[in-house]
Amino acid sequence: MFPKVLKKILWILLWGGLLAFPTLEASAQFDASAILRNQNNQNPNDPNNPNNMLGSNPFQTQNGEEQPAMPTDSTKKKRLRKPLESYFFNDSIRALPNFSWTISRDYNQVHINPLDTTLATFRIDYPFYKEGVGHAAVGALGQASLPYNYFERPQYRDFSFAEGFDVYTYRMENVPFYNLKRPYFHFMYLESGQKKFREENFSLTLGHNISPTTGFNVNYRSRGTKGLYEWSRTKNHNLSVAVSHTGKRYSVHAGFINNHIETRENGGVVGEWAIRDTTFEMPSGVPMRLTSSQATNIYRNNAFFVEQSYGIPLLPVTESDFSIANLPAVFIGHSFEYNSWSKVYKDVRGTYTDDRYERDDKGNFVPARDLEYYKNWFINPTQTRDSIYERVISNRVFIQAQPWDRNGVVGTVNGGVGLDLHTYSQFRLDSYLNGKYEKVGKSSYFVYGSVEGKIKKYVDWGADAKFYPSGYRGGDVSFGANLALTGYIRKRPLILEGRFRMETRSPDYWQENLFSNHYVWLTPLRKENETRFEVAFRVPDYAFEVGVWQGIVTDKIYYGADSQIAQDNGSVSVTSVYARKDFRIAGLHLDHKVLLQWSTNHRVIPVPLVSAFLSYYYEFWAVRNVLRVQFGVDGHFNTRYYAPGYNPALSEFFNQREIEVGNYPYMDLFLMGKWKRMRIFLKYQHINRGLFGNGEYFAIAKYPLNPGMFKMGISWGFYD
Repeated sequence: MFPKVLKKILWILLWGGLLAFPTLEASAQFDASAILRNQNNQNPNDPNNPNNMLGSNPFQTQNGEEQPAMPTDSTKKKRLRKPLESYFFNDSIRALPNFSWTISRDYNQVHINPLDTTLATFRIDYPFYKEGVGHAAVGALGQASLPYNYFERPQYRDFSFAEGFDVYTYRMENVPFYNLKRPYFHFMYLESGQKKFREENFSLTLGHNISPTTGFNVNYRSRGTKGLYEWSRTKNHNLSVAVSHTGKRYSVHAGFINNHIETRENGGVVGEWAIRDTTFEMPSGVPMRLTSSQATNIYRNNAFFVEQSYGIPLLPVTESDFSIANLPAVFIGHSFEYNSWSKVYKDVRGTYTDDRYERDDKGNFVPARDLEYYKNWFINPTQTRDSIYERVISNRVFIQAQPWDRNGVVGTVNGGVGLDLHTYSQFRLDSYLNGKYEKVGKSSYFVYGSVEGKIKKYVDWGADAKFYPSGYRGGDVSFGANLALTGYIRKRPLILEGRFRMETRSPDYWQENLFSNHYVWLTPLRKENETRFEVAFRVPDYAFEVGVWQGIVTDKIYYGADSQIAQDNGSVSVTSVYARKDFRIAGLHLDHKVLLQWSTNHRVIPVPLVSAFLSYYYEFWAVRNVLRVQFGVDGHFNTRYYAPGYNPALSEFFNQREIEVGNYPYMDLFLMGKWKRMRIFLKYQHINRGLFGNGEYFAIAKYPLNPGMFKMGISWGFYD
């Protein structure tokens, strides 16, 4: 993906330099225009005209006599900059030199996010390991993954085939916006392995504020691997371009998104023995179930959104009112989004051999030949080209009332109406005859609202609801509430939070309607009903957190052992208990995250009993206030269970009941450094391979994790 890394870095540095000059250029243009105005409009005999100092006569005429010219003040007056007066940000946020936020799709709200410039989680280069105890991954960087914690799994209402790539893709809800005191430029490049099998992780961020209230940014990420195993190459490119204006009354956020994902599919190993009991000279020699290089998935996503609102204060605004956050006000807004997804899956019919398919009466292995990954070939018996397309055009009109002030007991009351226009397109058998893809149009409209507030710094509360009256998704309803209580001991916060959510949701369109070369169904499904409770207790200053989730799902929709769509006829209960505690002894850090889970029906919702992420490292100043160093070990572990399988044609995880995986510690050794604004990355991934463990380094059934490899790279930020 990056054959000439040096050229790319030089190109980045060039653009970073250009980004730092707009302010200088603007000042130069301002000075030039001022001189022209002076030359055209001012009296040359005016003592306050600086141009009289540029002429050939340094004297002025007064009463017929030449007098020395009056000295003028050549000090350049600094142009006053309008401050950031947005009601979105409080004083502590405004005081930050740089900060980032994301927007809400439905409401006039933003969520503040920190900028990642520290060593805290820099060692974790796979994004699916950054949250909680991590994900069960298909394999390498850029490939699909599924959170171990059932309550953290994404639930896409549209184009569920992209759920596995949720941690990579940009969406309207996670596109970052920035407020920057100085132009911001950041890039990161990490790589590992031989050139033929290289894994690469590249990101670039450019940001600039035209004024304290108006700014733009570009974020680009490219992550993937050329493939340690046969036919496992992955390219994952993600781009967001965003513009924001957060003024005293008017605010607007707009953005463009492009997600492009290409994956070669190998179907997983022919048997666990190929990883557990056999040593291959190179990982590329491990036999896989899809033997053709033409088995590929290509995903394309383009989206555009704009959300704007205007505030109308209900009391006169005085000069002492820095923003309207402390005044009764009404905000009227509109949100628009165009979002299209497509997926093309290709393969060629082939067979594979499992040399250890079963044992005979004497205990000898009996091979099985001419095995096929897919059982059905409905459209073409020799090759596959399945294409599906989905588009959603969303419009929302909302109103927000601020009865007293934004941080009052009743801070905001929100309400809105929305209309979503859906278009679905897929290739069917009769498309061979008419040459056209079948398109299906549906529309769904809904009403929603919420209320939230706080009592000083001790209580935060909120409730929300959403309802689809009729039509497509008619009868769907969602209701939720949350409460957070904060107490203080010696000025250290103790936070107790509770959340509740009840949902009735219609099945995804593709769960009811699919026609492809390998899978066909036209099955009406019942609505799912789910109720969730969550209680969490946190002490941030002591890096302590414990949480409990309880969920009950009725009529759960899932993909069964044969990858066919299925629906449970009863209720399934899932319980999760999460604990996090980080210990620190001088420079020694002992970080622990542990998750316990129980499911009453593992055929419907399989989860491991124990999942854990442990990190032990030492951090110190190698050169005081200049070079910070961190070295240690990260480890992932989960108990054995029937982990989901992954189906390439569907791009979905399915509940296989053939093999169990787990009880394998997967460990990384790392050395990180932060030298001023540059971070240095050195890691040996999977250091325990062949040393200890049961040899089955699988997180998803039949998909092995990466073998040992060395990684290195840098991350560099420029803030001026």
